[in-house]
This record gives sequence, C-alpha cells and structure tokens, in this order.
Amino acid sequence: MIGKLTGRLDYRGTDHALIDVGGVGYVVHCSDRTLAALPGRGDVVSLYTELLVREDLLQLFGFLTPYEKEWHRLLTSVQGVGAKASMAILGTLGAEGAGRAITLGDATAIKAAPGVGPKLAQRVVMELKDKAPAVMAMGGTLNDALDAVVEDDAPGAAAAAAVATAPTAAPTRARSASNAQAEALSALQNLGYGPSDAARAVAQAADEAADQASETPDLIRAALRLLAPRD
Repeated sequence: MIGKLTGRLDYRGTDHALIDVGGVGYVVHCSDRTLAALPGRGDVVSLYTELLVREDLLQLFGFLTPYEKEWHRLLTSVQGVGAKASMAILGTLGAEGAGRAITLGDATAIKAAPGVGPKLAQRVVMELKDKAPAVMAMGGTLNDALDAVVEDDAPGAAAAAAVATAPTAAPTRARSASNAQAEALSALQNLGYGPSDAARAVAQAADEAADQASETPDLIRAALRLLAPRD
C-alpha cells in the first residue's frame, strides 16, 4: 500500500499531478483544491495517498492532509460514491466543508459538487451524519500526528528542504480549521453534551464563521449559544 509520496512536481493536469520520486513518476489524482495548492513545477511536494485497486485499474488519489484522506475514505464507503464523486465533493467543499454539510444535514451543499445528483447527495448525508462526529473528533489527532512526523524528520537535510519548499499555506489553514473543530467538539462533550448535538453545534458555528479564522474558544462560545435552551 502506498500511503504517502514525497517528490518533485513534474507537472499538473486537469485532475492529476505527476510526481517524480527518485526517478519514478507517479500519477496522482487530486481534487481541484489540492491541485490549486500544489507548488510550482520542480518543487518538492508531499501528498497522502489512497490506492484504488480494480481488476483492470490501479489509481492513486492524493490529499494534502490525513484528515482530508479520512473523509475521502468515508465518502467512498457510501454506495454510489466512487473516487471521482468523492474528489468532486472534496474539491467543491473541502474536508471541513463536507464535514459541516453532512453534520448539518445539508444535502444541497453536497449536491453542488459536479456530477453529484440530489438523490446521491441525500444518501451521503443520511448514511454519514452519524459517523461525521467521530471523524470531526479525529481531526486534531490526525493533524497532530502529521506535525509530529514533520518535526521528527526536520533535522534531515532532505526533509528540511522538502518542508521549506513544499506548499504550506493551504494545508496549514486546513489543519488549523480541523484542529479547532476537533478541540471544540471535545470540550463540549466534556461538558456533557452528546456527540451528535455537539457536532451539529460546532458545524453550524464553523459554517457561520466560514469566512473568518475561528479559534477554538470562539467556536466553543458560538456552539454553546446554539445549544443553550430557548424560551
């Protein structure tokens, strides 16, 4: 199983990138968001990968973070959602956006992805809404593991060069958003709220602040207001 590739970007196509790893070129299919976040040709890039194996086909799919990869695996567990549909959803909404839409039962947002019809969007929401809180809670753990790997590898010259030249802005923003949601969700559960209620409140708070950089305390306060009993 190929779980991660680090090499130099040879070129990027409309739905894939070619990564040169030690003289071997790997075709990695990516979402629009991932392709847009890749560095320039010849620069070092690292992608987490999922290998699709069929009788007549082998395809690699690439993700900027383990969190995005986990959402891809969850999306493709839904009947009728193949890798192409999952990439369309992640490319349109991002991992955090897809998680919020599913948690809030927003099939319309899922339907906005190219090639995803209303029935399939509804099926995604119905089948994954109870699983979404667990993946949201994993966000911080997955990204902490990613950061630990980078720190452990940092003393090596090759790894240092990769870290210095690889794309950082988009993955860092994604890690920050998923970390904040995971931490807020954990805090609400520690206060006694159920996973589903807490996840919906955090998702709604994050959705309402989608254009702003929400920190964990901001999400907790906003979610608590949403969870407060109303007269």
